[in-house]
Amino acid sequence: MVVLVSKERAEKYSREGWWDDRTLIGRFLESASRNPNRTAIVDPPNKEDLVGIKPERINYHELNERVDRLSSFFLRKGLTKDKVVVIQLPNINELLITYLAVWRFGGIISPVPMQWRSHELKSVVETTRASAFVSTKFKNFDHLDMVKNLDTGSSKSLYLFSLEEIREAMKNEPVSSDLDRATNEIRGNDVAVIEWTSGTEKEPKACPMSHNNWGFLRFFYRKEFKGGILSDGAIIMNPAPLVNMTGIGVGVVPWLMVSGTFVLHHPFDPVLYLKQLVGEKVNFTLAPPAVAVAMLKHPDVDKFDLKATEFFVQGSAPPPPWTFLEFKKRWGIESINVWGQNEGTGLFSTKDSVRDLSDRARSFPWPGPGKMEDIPFFKATETKIVDPDTGKETTKIGSIGELCFRSPFTIPEYFNQPNLTSHVFDKDGFFHTGDLFTIVSNDRISFFDRLKDIIIRGGFNISSAEIEDIAKRDPRIADAAAVPLPDEVLGEKVCLFVVPKPGEKLGLDEIKGIMKANDVAIYKWPERVEEVTSIPRNPVGKAQKDELRKRL
Repeated sequence: MVVLVSKERAEKYSREGWWDDRTLIGRFLESASRNPNRTAIVDPPNKEDLVGIKPERINYHELNERVDRLSSFFLRKGLTKDKVVVIQLPNINELLITYLAVWRFGGIISPVPMQWRSHELKSVVETTRASAFVSTKFKNFDHLDMVKNLDTGSSKSLYLFSLEEIREAMKNEPVSSDLDRATNEIRGNDVAVIEWTSGTEKEPKACPMSHNNWGFLRFFYRKEFKGGILSDGAIIMNPAPLVNMTGIGVGVVPWLMVSGTFVLHHPFDPVLYLKQLVGEKVNFTLAPPAVAVAMLKHPDVDKFDLKATEFFVQGSAPPPPWTFLEFKKRWGIESINVWGQNEGTGLFSTKDSVRDLSDRARSFPWPGPGKMEDIPFFKATETKIVDPDTGKETTKIGSIGELCFRSPFTIPEYFNQPNLTSHVFDKDGFFHTGDLFTIVSNDRISFFDRLKDIIIRGGFNISSAEIEDIAKRDPRIADAAAVPLPDEVLGEKVCLFVVPKPGEKLGLDEIKGIMKANDVAIYKWPERVEEVTSIPRNPVGKAQKDELRKRL
């Protein structure tokens, strides 16, 4: 079994009631038994344009049957408990069915964005020692063929499954008599998902989340708990790719927790998003602040019928307070401000934790002893604000420091990456988030800035070091530094400052050519290039990126 949490911490969280040892697949099977005729998944209306397959609406009974058949197919192919399955599919029902089918036999899913190419996938396959890869042709690109040609020994022994194969298995594979036995062997502390994130390092970081880690979110999502927001059967739409904390933690997990209906959307299209929001009578959704602003400034905003929408989550960038006020005034929608990371950190400003709408958009509850004790999610969460220069904790109002996090939701380590783990977890098990917060009051904090050298484009983290390393390998480049370029829609884009070698001329087209030659995911490509004679650096050689950002 793949259990990474320490025995001491597991016993503590179980004893205190935060972990209940229930698995994600167990929660799904219970939903299917209780609500067989309830609609479980609604495909994106444009599914045929994406993968050539007509969209479907699937109830829990049919979904359960498809999951059992696909899981049986995987078992017969030799996949067993704790095997890692890398999945690269768009937001279609087959993606969710594959997740559930892998959990059904006790496997671990490791989903990756559709944009990732061999540059990123090489690290994924090697780090996880994956046993299988599920993908398809998408936008005229053959992802399975790409994996066949990965330059790694692990890729030679990978099972490769196409979308067509898994669809065939969902329809016709006999259900294995070993399936229930395999499911019964899973425990709450087993790893369920390995998500991927970028930071200051050049390689993606593997974030292993157990069934119990995810299960802790029931305290935030289920209305039966103080601070919980969703009723049984809630209709949920998260338009983000269902591959990381944004998509899984604020989409798949609430869907499983409340036996809901999941309305799928891909890729993000603001017009289609609004049509689904209205037409499907969505209760809970998420979007970047730029989308909320665009909706409220639309000339036909008075015609939008959003009375079914109860909660609108904004994340990936600080939301404008006036959007919270307008959503409440127009449709009675409660807005939620969210901050979180793939490592299992999370702060949520809701009507129960920050009542004033303007304050809710600007700040977050500050969990800790004696604070927020009446809300279970925050009662179980431990945080501290640490001066990044001295390493000492500060509690003074107005001071700024790095937020450190420890909770039943937080990963215990990076998966098979001990060198990365040692850099971010302190001796007491607190995860150092790399984000600076201001202490607003005794029970509230506000995001201030990023300590880590990352760029967040549309909710995806991009390592500046990774982009710089790729650029500096090119013989035409003497030096380079990547910094965030502010963008109203995506939050940030990549701007690359380059120092060409004598006689060389490097513009955006040349830099894009370098990224393409290295098979880097397109969303990481620089979208602005600035030629400079030198990169400003401090006495120890570190790039002074504040100065570069000021130039933008």
